[in-house]
Amino acid sequence: MSLVESERLILRPPRHADIQAMTVWLGDFAVSRNLARVPYPYGEGDAEDFVAARGRHGDGHYSFCILRNSDQLFLGCIGLHVEDEGYELGYWLGKPFWGLGYATEAARAVARFAFETLDAPFLQAGWFHDNPASGHVLAKLGARHNGSQMRYCVARGLEVLCHEMLLTREVFLSKKAA
Repeated sequence: MSLVESERLILRPPRHADIQAMTVWLGDFAVSRNLARVPYPYGEGDAEDFVAARGRHGDGHYSFCILRNSDQLFLGCIGLHVEDEGYELGYWLGKPFWGLGYATEAARAVARFAFETLDAPFLQAGWFHDNPASGHVLAKLGARHNGSQMRYCVARGLEVLCHEMLLTREVFLSKKAA
């Protein structure tokens, strides 16, 4: 089991005990509308399927539940999965936890895991044009704009303009040293 820790967070693979919180937070359209592959409404069966598929790391998939280390409160999820050319980074938080720096802290920890443990040369990520906060998270890590394209959003049921970002190991590690 891969465990990643940061100053305020513990990141660990999803467990059955996470299903209820996952269902509540992703059942909020304000959250699910910002993710490409998450349906809306999001039900317990969707969470059960996710935990069954992503509860173990390997085969190019690394999913982590984001827990606050002070009280083990479930905040959201973050993960890496292999795409055509490398790893794609994705993340979400329940709405009450937006704007508190948790997404940036979790993304920084997972990027470090990708570059130092998985030896990834770069990470890709995308954010929908109407979710600039997600773009700010990526920019804080050192990611740069790498084009834009339409991407299907399951929750919205339509194509949405998505800004693609690229984070290289060199840039990330140089920001870490600064």
